Amino acid sequence: MAGGSSSTTTATIASPKGAQNYTAAFAIVTSLFFMWAVAVNMNDVLIPHLKKACDLTDFESSLIQTAFFGAYFLMALPAGWIMKRVGYGKGILIGLGISALGVLLFYPAAETQVYSFFLAALFIMACGSATLEVAANPYVSVLGDPAKSEFRLNLAQTFNAVGAFITPLIGKHFILSGIEHTPAELAAMTAEQLAVYRGAEASQVKMPYLVLFGIYLAIMLLVYLAKLPELKEEKLAEDDLADVGIRSVWGVRHTRLGIIAQFFYVGAQVCLASFMIRYAQTMQPGMGERIAADYLFYHLVGFAVGRLVGTFLMRYVAAQKLLSIFAVLAALLTGLSMVVGGPLATWAAVLTGFFNSIMFPTIFALSIKNLGGKTKMASSLLVMAIVGGALLPALMGYLSDTIGIQGAFIVPLFCYLVIVYFGIVGYKVQPAAIASAQV
Repeated sequence: MAGGSSSTTTATIASPKGAQNYTAAFAIVTSLFFMWAVAVNMNDVLIPHLKKACDLTDFESSLIQTAFFGAYFLMALPAGWIMKRVGYGKGILIGLGISALGVLLFYPAAETQVYSFFLAALFIMACGSATLEVAANPYVSVLGDPAKSEFRLNLAQTFNAVGAFITPLIGKHFILSGIEHTPAELAAMTAEQLAVYRGAEASQVKMPYLVLFGIYLAIMLLVYLAKLPELKEEKLAEDDLADVGIRSVWGVRHTRLGIIAQFFYVGAQVCLASFMIRYAQTMQPGMGERIAADYLFYHLVGFAVGRLVGTFLMRYVAAQKLLSIFAVLAALLTGLSMVVGGPLATWAAVLTGFFNSIMFPTIFALSIKNLGGKTKMASSLLVMAIVGGALLPALMGYLSDTIGIQGAFIVPLFCYLVIVYFGIVGYKVQPAAIASAQV
């Protein structure tokens, strides 16, 4: 691979028209952070709901996350290509349009009650969300005074956290019906009664997703009318990004281990959130699904609080050390969830949300340390590592069907142990490895 010089790019706003335009543009783009948080976290409500409505196993219901995060993995690089070809403003419109189409398809999916139709709708919706995420992060960072870019991005990410923890409340009241039947009661129903019940459950998603469709259209209209200022990228070096290949980045030890750690982190986070409602009901028999949804809410509130606390602690504790501590505590809580029962087991699982909070950005930052011109390619691979959220929940669902949901917690437990290793050993930069990878 090419070595010596590196390829870097800087982005600025083309033809700025004043601070007021930036404020309006920032407000509109920030709404995207909220929207994709709703899209991602609504899956944690859909999993138990569609399990009931479509008569699914745990493995089958976990395919919701496979469809969603699989789209993120497949769309990451094409989304970057879209931004390059049409610009960020039009790229955001394309992302919103794709998301709106996926959301709209929930209506016919509910009408037909075909589970694969729901998965297709989620896949399309996630392709749009991935496109928006690729566009919004760099756009927000340069939308105004360069000295305040970190503040703007953190402020926008705050709306992502808000969207995450209010989503279970939305799902609890507008998707989960609260009507549940035991296997014996279902067996006693006639075929007609069973069809009516499952049809009514499937129809619960129609109105919420139609409202979501309307919101996407409204944001599209705002983006179109606002004529968002375009980003202008300028090349600062002669080498092209194509000269920095995947093999070159993978050859850097701390980056390779960071990508692996990110894969397992996303997998652990999605595993726990996906099965939180189901787990709460299993650990506390007789609990209704709406009450169980509160535990998902507490889990995500803990995530938001943990991000604030973790950011504060990082002023005094080295990032890798704090990552290791949080991963060890998350592993202990997950292990506890496997060996105890009742409310204690449920709260142990809930509290992992607090310790998940700093993991993604911390692993990301440690993985791209001292990479120079390799940073952009490494960042792309770290984003693609989100595919852990597509694969590991399916494994956990399969284990839940075969050995029980408590035993299936071995999946997130293993994930946290990988992160502990990265935080103690794997994060260490080896200059010789970077140099050899550039050859």
